[in-house]
Amino acid sequence: MQFRNFGKLDWNISCVSMGTWALGSNWGPQDDNDSVRALHAALDQGCNFIDTARAYGDGRSERVIARTLKEYSGGNRVYVATKVPPIITDDWLATPYETWKDKFPEQHIRTGIDKSLRALEVDCIDLVQLHTWSRAWNRDPVPFEVLRDCQKQGKVRAIGVSTPEIDQNSVVDLMRNGWVDSVQVIYNIFDQEAQAEIFPTAIEHGIAIIVRVALDESALTGKLTPATHFHEGDMRNQYFAGDRLARTIKRVDAIKQTVGHREPGLVASALKFALKPQAVTTVIAGMRNAAQARENCLVGSEPAMSDDLERELRSHNWRRTFWYAGK
Repeated sequence: MQFRNFGKLDWNISCVSMGTWALGSNWGPQDDNDSVRALHAALDQGCNFIDTARAYGDGRSERVIARTLKEYSGGNRVYVATKVPPIITDDWLATPYETWKDKFPEQHIRTGIDKSLRALEVDCIDLVQLHTWSRAWNRDPVPFEVLRDCQKQGKVRAIGVSTPEIDQNSVVDLMRNGWVDSVQVIYNIFDQEAQAEIFPTAIEHGIAIIVRVALDESALTGKLTPATHFHEGDMRNQYFAGDRLARTIKRVDAIKQTVGHREPGLVASALKFALKPQAVTTVIAGMRNAAQARENCLVGSEPAMSDDLERELRSHNWRRTFWYAGK
């Protein structure tokens, strides 16, 4: 496994890390024992960064991580990041009429951190991220003042933000003004927007970049077919609603043609593409079982994607606006 420096902090983080949304909720049935085995397999492959969130099963993912780390005997320092969710009103995202007081009031943030501390069974969380943001709040970023106070209290080591899918660049001012140590951003072969402003800003200001959705909610594994059926409660029923699955498969087939035999497979290609930019610290990939964990983490020890292939894959950029809301 290769390691990269986490922004300005003295952390050496595995370039491929563990994403745990599916271990908590929204991806169909998941057995906690499979989750624990997946986490152990990732740790055994050298992964030392685990990303979770309070919203992943109302702490279920955090509790599974705590259980695994109590069993873990590998001796490596393992960093855990979690997220404080917004208060859900009409939607996860803020409406044009909602302020930070509606989504991230002070007591909500403090209570969320305390819940995560108990679920993770730790005294201090390595990284706490706000799970969304709004550009309108940049003029008055009080939620980050609250996080800084929690940091002074010894409950939080580092502070970050996870970008809202509809306006990822809304966090750029936070980066420039020193509010965050890290930004978690969508970046993959289809969604390359972060290259324009977020990545250059991260380099300029020493901000760690955590890439999520590198496999485009499983599309870039190459395993989806027109006959694919998702379980009830799986968020992909919404993500690939209507004609989206068929359209996605057609574009994935074109990516396969571009890659050819130059990489071991599509998963490796997608992860290596996400790892290629200089700004990227780590890519968090979802891993639901030990086999997936071994496959994904193995990419972290392989040679980087060639410059030529990366340039060719840039042509597959796909402007889809906001798919998470469904059809």
